[in-house]
Amino acid sequence: MRKSINARVKRHFVVRKKIKGTRERPRLNVFRSAKHIYAQVIDDCSGTTLVSASTMEKGFEGGGNKKAARAVGELVAKKAKKFGISKVVFDRGGYLYYGRVRELAEGAREGGLEF
Repeated sequence: MRKSINARVKRHFVVRKKIKGTRERPRLNVFRSAKHIYAQVIDDCSGTTLVSASTMEKGFEGGGNKKAARAVGELVAKKAKKFGISKVVFDRGGYLYYGRVRELAEGAREGGLEF
């Protein structure tokens, strides 16, 4: 199991060399565990998290499925819109753009975020 975690971290470092969040276009980061999924909108210039959403928040039943991932995407988009953010850079966190990560991205797009 440890080997696969290290491989993901290496892929994430490769992705992070190319992707940088700014004030105008912050970074939408995704973290996926076995039971939950998390999304953060991060300004890398100041090193702060502007908006976050996860399946750990109230109102989410099953956290480890595609339906919940799409709901988290829509929720983070809704919170970002309130904060005045409409364009982001998508950081898949070293995960494949498939399954729950893809559903979160599509939910964020449906919520109004552009990337």
